[in-house]
Order: sequence, then structure tokens, then C-alpha cells
Amino acid sequence: MKVFTQSVNFNADNELIKFVEKKVESLVKYHDKIVDAEVFLKVQNTSDKENKITEVKINIPGSELIVKREAKTFEEGVNAAVDNLKRQLKRSKEKHRDSLIS
Repeated sequence: MKVFTQSVNFNADNELIKFVEKKVESLVKYHDKIVDAEVFLKVQNTSDKENKITEVKINIPGSELIVKREAKTFEEGVNAAVDNLKRQLKRSKEKHRDSLIS
């Protein structure tokens, strides 16, 4: 699976990009037909502590799953987004399996 990572309003260091790619690539365990993933890391210029926005878009045949999270750090945001995507991918795979059976 190919993971495209884009940082908006800042330059992401290699450590962060490797972390994001490792986390997102782990989703392959939950759905074997993932085409690719796009990750957008954005910093909002606000006084809030939770100004880091992580948006993950997973492309699977027939649909795409999008999760957007705001957190204090990008690592927290990526972890929350990946956890949510795990559930969505499991659900999507079960629906697909059910439609093949019926």
C-alpha cells in the first residue's frame, strides 16, 4: 500500500512521516484490498492547545474512508484516526463479505 503524506503550514520531519506511514500501513491487517492512503497534517494558527489536525483518507475498491482528528500532537491524532479506521475497515469488510454471501 502506498501512503502519501502532506504537511500543511509546516515542514514535517522524517521521524513524524515514518511514524505516520508505519501506523497507516498497519491497517493492511484489517482490510486486504486497500489501494492507497492519503494523510494530511495541518497546523491551525489558533491559541488552542489542540491545534494539530490529522486527516486520513483510505481508498478501497468502491469507496473511501475519511477520518479527521484534532489533537495536541500529530502522534495522538494519527493514533486516534487509525483506531477509528480499524473499526471502519472491519465493518466495511464484513458488509462486503455479507453481500457476497447473500
